Amino acid sequence: MNTDVFGSVTAGSCRCSTSCQEQILNVRLSGEIDQAGAAVVREQIDRAAESCLPQTMMLDFSGVNFMDSSGIGLVMGRYRLMQTMGGELLVTGASPRIQRLMQLGGLDKLPIFGKNSGGMPPRQQR
Repeated sequence: MNTDVFGSVTAGSCRCSTSCQEQILNVRLSGEIDQAGAAVVREQIDRAAESCLPQTMMLDFSGVNFMDSSGIGLVMGRYRLMQTMGGELLVTGASPRIQRLMQLGGLDKLPIFGKNSGGMPPRQQR
């Protein structure tokens, strides 16, 4: 496992790459985000955020093909982290299946899906 602050880390079938540029922390996630993988990824992201002190954290889910409730917790925790740092979290690239899981987990109620982010469309009123 690579434990550099910026770079990549792999846990099982979950991979996370981080880079920081102009106060934007880019986090590229791929594979399967489950309980074991989420813990390692969470640690990597938090260390990178502490080092970078970003105004914006971008979580790119375009490479994620599976996520359980640990992924919801991962996003919620990074949202809270960015709130305490006075920044914002944006989620991008989530597939329709991952978007649906995020919606079921209540993440669609948070302001984390920017316009044109490839994240989640606004919830339809019923």
